[in-house]
Amino acid sequence: MSISSKTKRRFALATALRGLLMLLAGVYAVIWPIEALAVLVLFGGTLLIIDGVLGLWSLTFGGGKSGNYWFDVIANAASLILGILILISPFLATILTVTVMSTITGLSALFVGVMQIVVVVRERDTYARIWPVVLSGISYVLLGLVFLLFPVLTATVAVMIGGILLIVFAIGLFGWAWRLYRRSKEA
Repeated sequence: MSISSKTKRRFALATALRGLLMLLAGVYAVIWPIEALAVLVLFGGTLLIIDGVLGLWSLTFGGGKSGNYWFDVIANAASLILGILILISPFLATILTVTVMSTITGLSALFVGVMQIVVVVRERDTYARIWPVVLSGISYVLLGLVFLLFPVLTATVAVMIGGILLIVFAIGLFGWAWRLYRRSKEA
């Protein structure tokens, strides 16, 4: 089954549109990282509301029964309530959410770094060189401390890095769209 050149052009246009949206989001995240972070938190709040409503609907009308009915009811209600609270106070939610997520990330990085160092020191006989792993563990510990000490700054930098990655990916999508468009001309 052959794909028509008109359909190929639509694929190219859709791919270019995806690239344009990613480029705009990436530029927005790089230029206004704090605002982009707030938008991400608001988007997350909206997703929590949708998830809570759909989960409660599924439990009530959709036949989505599980062995933990009341746990599911409480979890979906909490999701709904948290989403509403985030949308009611987006600034406070952004600061709290960013701080909590940065703290979790920092603690995780600290744990991974310490565990790497402990394991490699304990089992140093099985390693030819332990210094690369020790340095990796130290870098994880330092990264964890940065996340714990500067939560909003690290989240802002992470949003900017994400924006740069979106821009790079958008450029790739533009190249792919161009190739799809050229192939539609050949057919």
